[in-house]
Amino acid sequence: MNDSQPPDDEAGLATLAAAKQRLLTQLETRIVGQQEVIEQVLITLVAGGHCLLVGVPGLAKTLLVQSLAEALDLSFHRIQFTPDLMPSDITGTEVIQEDRATGERQFRFIPGPVFANVVLADEINRTPPKTQAALLEAMQEGQVTAAGQQHAVPQPFFVLATQNPIEQEGTYPLPEAQLDRFMFDIRVDYMDEDDELAVVMRTTTATQGKIEAVINGEELAGLRQTVRRLPIAEPVARYATRLARATRPGQAHSSETIDRFVQWGAGPRASQFLVLGAKARAALEGRPLVERSDIEAVARPVLRHRIRLTFAARAEGMTPDRVIEDLVVSISQQEKNSPDDRVLEKVFRSADAE
Repeated sequence: MNDSQPPDDEAGLATLAAAKQRLLTQLETRIVGQQEVIEQVLITLVAGGHCLLVGVPGLAKTLLVQSLAEALDLSFHRIQFTPDLMPSDITGTEVIQEDRATGERQFRFIPGPVFANVVLADEINRTPPKTQAALLEAMQEGQVTAAGQQHAVPQPFFVLATQNPIEQEGTYPLPEAQLDRFMFDIRVDYMDEDDELAVVMRTTTATQGKIEAVINGEELAGLRQTVRRLPIAEPVARYATRLARATRPGQAHSSETIDRFVQWGAGPRASQFLVLGAKARAALEGRPLVERSDIEAVARPVLRHRIRLTFAARAEGMTPDRVIEDLVVSISQQEKNSPDDRVLEKVFRSADAE
């Protein structure tokens, strides 16, 4: 273990790994399969980020969020996004209240559903950008401004948004500024036949799985601090930074493929989330050291919604995931062939061995 790591963090990692198992045990009473999706949601939760769940209807996206909220002893609000939803329907509104004793009138703020620890933004792309933007300040700053006054949202604060990728009529794509606030873009795919059969057998009976709260807000705040205290070697962090920077076209370091296929690449927030997500993944597994494989494991959910492809890329069937996978291979190959980076490769290998 790194000498800079506080001595109590070994116990903190054990606590975090145990908390993960307790959450998984509760979620498994309702959710079948989707292990990778659940893992990525838990990484976002303990890292202190927000996540976007993208998948076709019927894949238990909403059920997963509701079940997670029940497993956490925290307040939970669900917002069903519709085309006529207004920003004040999310953040809250000012109303005039009269004091019956004095007859004096004054404004009073009525908090909206965003004032909860866990917020489900269901079908977030069904409302106009003006209303979508009502979440921006709460997600980034942890507060809502109304009538010139700042109102802090409850802490910890966790936003999970769902989105249907196939039905585009009557939808409003999220602006890049809003997408960038989400730490992870998690893709929820169809389950295999055995899992689907298990879902059918479980959900067509008279009894449904009951979930118990196993983690409270104070415990979650402690777990997030443990994640942030986890040390990371500079070469591993540099790899994360290189991976994010490699997605940007028109730069001195950008490849011909990126210049041709990518219109916009990931910003600095992507580098931060790559490192934070890798720390959370390592911590959830009880490991005191972040490995290169942790960076690669979170690369797709961190980067895929921060890469905008050109028309040429879409015409040739390129996807953000394929771009990311090619970059991982390309950067690894460059490091093997570069004399300056052979030292880094040795450090990566030694870190992975530990």
